[in-house]
Amino acid sequence: MNGHLRKMTVWGFALLAGCASGPEAIPDSLKSHIDSQASFQEILQQPETFQGKLVVLGGEVLHAKRSSEATQLEILQLPLDGSNRPSSIKTDSQGRFLAFEHAFLDPATFPPGTRVTVVGKVTGGQTAQLDEMTYQYPTLAIKHLHVWNHETEELQGASGPWYGIFGGGSTGGRVGGGVGIGIGF
Repeated sequence: MNGHLRKMTVWGFALLAGCASGPEAIPDSLKSHIDSQASFQEILQQPETFQGKLVVLGGEVLHAKRSSEATQLEILQLPLDGSNRPSSIKTDSQGRFLAFEHAFLDPATFPPGTRVTVVGKVTGGQTAQLDEMTYQYPTLAIKHLHVWNHETEELQGASGPWYGIFGGGSTGGRVGGGVGIGIGF
C-alpha cells in the first residue's frame, strides 16, 4: 500500500469514528441524576412514591395542548431501547402518562404519533377521563425532551460504520471481473 493510500485509509477511519454517533436522547448533565431503578409500571401504580425523582420515559404523543401555565403532552408509554428510543410496537405499552413543559411548546409541533423520550421529574398523578373510564396518569415536569423525528431515526438507525465487499464478472467470450470494497457510515 503506497503512502498516499495509507493516509486516505487512516483519514477515512477517523471520519467513520466521528460519524458513528448520533444525537443523544439524554444530556450528560442529567444522566447521573436519573433514577434508573424506577419502572413505568411502578410509577403508574404509585406515582406519589416516586415524587421528586428524575426518570426517563418514552413513547408516542397522543395529544398536545397548551394551557395558560404549561404545554401538556399526553403520551402512550413505550419501552425504550439501548439508545433510549421508544419502541414502535404500540402493544408493548403499559399505559399513559402526562408530561408538562412550562416554557412555551407549540402543540402543533407535536402531532399525534410523534415519538419522544422525556427526562422528567415525577410530580405525582392526575385523574382524568379516558373514554368511559377514570384513569390515573402519572405526571412529569419535563427537564429534557428529545423528539425522534424521521431524520434522527434514520441517522440513529444507520449510525456506526458498515462495510461490504462486492464482486462481479462477465460472460460473452471475454474474461472480466471486478472487486469493490465499500465503507459507509
